[in-house]
Amino acid sequence: MKVGILHSLIRKDEKLLLEEFGKRKNVELVMIDDRKIKFNLGKEKFDYDVVIERCINHSRALHALKLYESAGVKCVNTSRVATICGDKLLTSIELNNHNIPQPEIRVAFTEESALEAIEEMGYPVVLKPAVGSWGRLLSKVNDRDAAESILEHKTVLGTYHHSIFYIQKYIEKKGRDIRSFVVGDKCIAAIYRESEHWITNTARGGKATNCSVTPELEKISVEAAQAVGGGVLALDVFESDEGLLINEVNYTMEFKNSIATTGVNIPGHIVDYVLKVGSGE
Repeated sequence: MKVGILHSLIRKDEKLLLEEFGKRKNVELVMIDDRKIKFNLGKEKFDYDVVIERCINHSRALHALKLYESAGVKCVNTSRVATICGDKLLTSIELNNHNIPQPEIRVAFTEESALEAIEEMGYPVVLKPAVGSWGRLLSKVNDRDAAESILEHKTVLGTYHHSIFYIQKYIEKKGRDIRSFVVGDKCIAAIYRESEHWITNTARGGKATNCSVTPELEKISVEAAQAVGGGVLALDVFESDEGLLINEVNYTMEFKNSIATTGVNIPGHIVDYVLKVGSGE
């Protein structure tokens, strides 16, 4: 089987995947650097059985996946999954369409309507860019003064990231949330991410500890993954008084710090799934 690995930098996660692919028989790997690839639309022919996407840049990942799929190449994850998970609003829409519990969400397109939405929702709220990762550009808004200031800053900045006001009701996490890992139709592992800061992402200093995959966590994780199209996904989950809530779904998941924590060979599960897709199973 010929497997293309679409990548940017080769990080620890990619090295772990390469090691796992190296353990498999009759697998030929082709490294595809997203900084060097060129596409001749409609004329390209590829002999990859499957391409696994591991890009850092969302727009490169999304468009490369679409181009490979247009040439008949199977991809993990699919461009549809990348489209949905790369945009928090689209993710929230799909979760809502499939009745997956999530924090209350409101959306506005102007500074004035966003302030009205925040006031109607009640403080505190969290303002997020629709497109973004690693816990960057998040704002916890505790009162009207803060809301007016942050909304004005976003309006003046004026980039795509700040032109849509994605407003989420703040959930008191009591110092932690859950990151669960879904591969295919199974939640293979989960970690708690603990921090004294309200942002618990490990990229922002959160500490990872093992989290048992309970039936409740398994159910909501798999159902949320299927709602956005399925594949290899990491889900951010909040514990609330009303039960578990899905916060976000990540389509190019990082897992290097979760292997020892959970005792689960996460890259091994990913490689098995990629080869399964490549074989047409």
